[in-house]
Amino acid sequence: MTDDVTISKIDNTYVQIDADKGILRELSDYFTFTVPGHTFMPAFKSKMWDGKIRLLNLRDNSIYYGLISYIFKFCADRDYDCSTNNIDTPNKISEESLQNFIDSINLSVQIRKYQSDALLHCINNSRVLLLSPTGSGKSLIIYMMVRYYNTRSLIIVPTISLTQQLYSDFKSYDKSWDVDTKCHIIKPGPQKTFDNQVIITTWQSIYKLPKKYFMDFNFVVGDEAHLFKAKSLTGVMTKLSNAYYRLGTTGTLDDTQAHKLIIEGLFGPVYNTTSTKDMIDSGYLSTLCIKVLIMEYSKETALAVKKMTYHEELEFIVTHSKRNNFIRNLAIDRQGNTLLLFKFVEKHGKVLYDMITERVAGDRKVFFIHGGVSGEQREEIRTITEAENNAILVASYGTFSTGINIQNLHNIIFASPTKSKIRNMQSIGRGLRKGDSKTEAFLYDIADNLQSGVKLNYTLQHLKERIKQYSEQDFEYSLYNIKL
Repeated sequence: MTDDVTISKIDNTYVQIDADKGILRELSDYFTFTVPGHTFMPAFKSKMWDGKIRLLNLRDNSIYYGLISYIFKFCADRDYDCSTNNIDTPNKISEESLQNFIDSINLSVQIRKYQSDALLHCINNSRVLLLSPTGSGKSLIIYMMVRYYNTRSLIIVPTISLTQQLYSDFKSYDKSWDVDTKCHIIKPGPQKTFDNQVIITTWQSIYKLPKKYFMDFNFVVGDEAHLFKAKSLTGVMTKLSNAYYRLGTTGTLDDTQAHKLIIEGLFGPVYNTTSTKDMIDSGYLSTLCIKVLIMEYSKETALAVKKMTYHEELEFIVTHSKRNNFIRNLAIDRQGNTLLLFKFVEKHGKVLYDMITERVAGDRKVFFIHGGVSGEQREEIRTITEAENNAILVASYGTFSTGINIQNLHNIIFASPTKSKIRNMQSIGRGLRKGDSKTEAFLYDIADNLQSGVKLNYTLQHLKERIKQYSEQDFEYSLYNIKL
């Protein structure tokens, strides 16, 4: 008697499903998802696409390797017999063996229990999507995995500044490991091939390279793995057909099932290390005080805005002079280092930066960070800020909401409205790291009440989403109404 479903390895990215056509159609439906917001996308509007993502390719019956556990669940729920062919089995190690390995490395930092648990899980499963909140020490886990596998490794990060930061982190963990010889950062330019054991790069630097470039990598790390649903990044991962060991790390995943399965398919099943709330309660992170500041506008203004589109409402908000004056004064009046996050560079970020620099007193440092600022400059700003106690960083969400490690950051201001769960949680994480003189962080979430009648304006609806996210994370928050 043959099994109903057989899973066979194609390479380290894909497996192939052998089953009759009826079961394959069921599987295809099981791994098909409607994309949120697809009705607004050009391809759907032009009738070139039906708005669905299909993870099982019925042309060759292939699917991402990391989804094997979901295939087993599919079969178990339907009483189908399922077997595997040529699927690799990870080499398991014991807690004692792991501890011996940790002891053999001259770490300059103390590894935490949840980090060693995560390390053990990653080694014993070979392919993992590590869900680990900001401040939990993902870079240390990455470093330990690199040291454990001791093989040709590719580490992909989203920004140039993060390549520099990870390189610096590696140097700080163990002075006896020659990072300068073992590791290399790929920088913008034509030269992409280096013989170092560990290559650290942004995806932008390598995604156009041919498949043969990736063939000698056995271990791949995708930092900020929630971004890997993008086509350019999935293209990189599918070229890494010889990379059996895979580690994706992220602090947050969005709530879209299709995107989650794409990332798990490329890396492996999710493993939760700890939670932000648990880390705060354990004293690893600063306590968090969220103050939601709701800008109240006149009835006449609300009526004028009522019929605006979403983009028109955003334009109105970020160019509102009284609102920007309030944000400027808020940033200047805060004690400690302050990160002010904006969405639009020229019409909001630059305006706020100029307004702040015109008012700050003495030699107080104010920095302006956006996509046009080089990775080296961002790393220099980060280093300077660590030594300051009253600096203001006016930064775009894109450059500073993700990954940047500043321990000495006391205040965060959300100057532009957003509802993205990943962006919000990552941005909050920037302020939670503890410093020598810092145990508390403040988030000032600026919202806008332009409600007219029973209908909420767009950005007030976004506030509802953010408050929902705060509640899900057990964060305490307070609401304040500010009349403009």
